[in-house]
Amino acid sequence: MNDLAHPSDTATTGRPAPRRRRWILRIALYPVLLYTIYCGVLYFAQDSLMFPRDMAPAPLKFPTDKATLEWERLRDDGSRGVAWFIPAPNASPDNPRPVVIFFHGNAEIIDHQVRQIEGCRRLGCSLLLPEYPGYGRADGAPSQASIMEDAEYFYNELLRRRDVDAARIYLHGRSVGGGPAAQLAARHRPAALILESTFTSLASFADGYWAPRFLVRHPFHTDDVVSTLTSPILIMHGRRDSIVPFRHAQALRDLATQSTHVGFVDYDCDHNDFPGRDNEEDYWRSIETFLSENANLAPGPAGAARKSASPS
Repeated sequence: MNDLAHPSDTATTGRPAPRRRRWILRIALYPVLLYTIYCGVLYFAQDSLMFPRDMAPAPLKFPTDKATLEWERLRDDGSRGVAWFIPAPNASPDNPRPVVIFFHGNAEIIDHQVRQIEGCRRLGCSLLLPEYPGYGRADGAPSQASIMEDAEYFYNELLRRRDVDAARIYLHGRSVGGGPAAQLAARHRPAALILESTFTSLASFADGYWAPRFLVRHPFHTDDVVSTLTSPILIMHGRRDSIVPFRHAQALRDLATQSTHVGFVDYDCDHNDFPGRDNEEDYWRSIETFLSENANLAPGPAGAARKSASPS
């Protein structure tokens, strides 16, 4: 009598039955499908994660300190970008002053950068505040390409000013602003680059979401710039930063092997409270010392006043 093999009997056929194979394929494909959907959601949601402009405050009714602000909203080709230029005290064609180009964080706008305005005036520096497209009064949508297009335009406009010392242009970026500051530094070697609470790259944050880095449309590879930049670099970071972990600052410091000088300042604080309670004076003193010693920052009116008032 012949033995009859049942279709589901894998011991006699040597392979699973068709129904069982279908279930195995489903079990294997479902996680892949779910992961693909997950990555797709992240891909289309990344702009709102990187640039949460809805969280930024509303523009002020009038620019801060109208007497010292020069408003720029212009383009040769008809499109529009927004930036504020605040001249240093006593800046003139006969007395061109150094200038700081400051790129703010991703939930801020230029209207509320009073701290930077006051700090730069204290240093005797002029200040350029480029706005990100889609933020505040600026039209458009934020992206690495659009931010850098505007940054390049306003940088070139800055060079046209006779009251600006083109040899002393300092780039300063806070948080996400470190990305465009570094990218602009790669295009135009600055007198100094200041990175405050900044990442190695935005692409690296994909790791925390278990997503491939190539999906990040605005990678802002600060690490690539820092590793080749010869300008002095000042890195400032909070040791308890829960948004951009402290290890990013340490990695940037270790990568800056080509820089003529690397400064590293850390405070016992988180991200949004940087530089922390009672550290404001030390924060500006650190910037002033670094720029004076490494980037040819001559004392401004405020600095000269402090020196003359100090005991001999």
